[in-house]
Amino acid sequence: MLENKIVTGILSYGMSGRVFHAPFIEVNLNFELKGIVERSKKVAQERYPHIVSYDSVQELIDDPEIELVIVNTPNDTHVEYALKALSAGKHVLIEKPFAPTAGEAKLLFKVAQDMGKHILPFHNRRFDADYLSLKNIVVNNEVGRPIELHIRFDRFKPQIGPKVFKETKRPASGVLFDLGSHLLDQTLALFGKPKAMTKVRGVYRPDSIVDDYGCIILNYTSGLNVYITTSLLVANPQASFVLHGTNGSFVKNRTDVQEAQLIEGMMPNNPAYGIEPEGMEGLLTTPDEEGNLISKFVSPEIGNYMGLFDEVYETIRNDKPYFVTKDQIIWQLEILEPNK
Repeated sequence: MLENKIVTGILSYGMSGRVFHAPFIEVNLNFELKGIVERSKKVAQERYPHIVSYDSVQELIDDPEIELVIVNTPNDTHVEYALKALSAGKHVLIEKPFAPTAGEAKLLFKVAQDMGKHILPFHNRRFDADYLSLKNIVVNNEVGRPIELHIRFDRFKPQIGPKVFKETKRPASGVLFDLGSHLLDQTLALFGKPKAMTKVRGVYRPDSIVDDYGCIILNYTSGLNVYITTSLLVANPQASFVLHGTNGSFVKNRTDVQEAQLIEGMMPNNPAYGIEPEGMEGLLTTPDEEGNLISKFVSPEIGNYMGLFDEVYETIRNDKPYFVTKDQIIWQLEILEPNK
């Protein structure tokens, strides 16, 4: 047993709690999973017999042993529950979207600062294998100066989904907040704040009342244009990353295996976790010394969502700057806000 573990509670055991949070807190030696809120079905203890199953959010927040609260409840409750946890003297790890508006995000950061606590955005997809491959291409200048980048998150879900908070008009609803926030975060992490933005939302599924299509075009002073697209009506998903630069192109499909492995029950300390099968390589095309275009496969990186929890620990225990900055969250929400 390590000393100075972060005792952690999770506010929900839906998909995000079951897949993206509990397995990592359970096996990371720097954390202790104390308990999970389960209002009706009490199933978390079947997998984690040692935990407490709380009946309400308030009951978990009131537990004096819990130091870190993971807010992974419906989007429109993030601000309310984060404020409650901060006011109770807890650190907070908050799911995307961080808040419905930039103003509410600024409030959360201010309250956290006033309380001497950390509020940390949960942007795990910076640890996706496919994104890490793109990042390496950009950082290593493999295609020269970036000119055009297309980032997509495609799904085919023509029917209205069972999650009411995703399918009803409420703060931070719709596919841009749900999936687009991932793509915006990845873009801002690589290239910073854009100089201009154009945004399109669409509602195309029968009986839908929230946007199920979104496109955001970001223009940068360097000349780079980024096209972010997410849709619930793409039956043939396209490449998730298509980058063109002054010296070549890079194409990568959305191939990260972590979510599928976690849904199947694989724990993140399994040696096979995050390793993509053969055939998932990206394709890099650049000219040789004679100007002939040569294409080569780029082996995928190993996906590693555990890296996020390691960053959380370093920030809380050692005051290391967190990998997602306050400015990046504010920029993201300024773009996502419906009236912008």
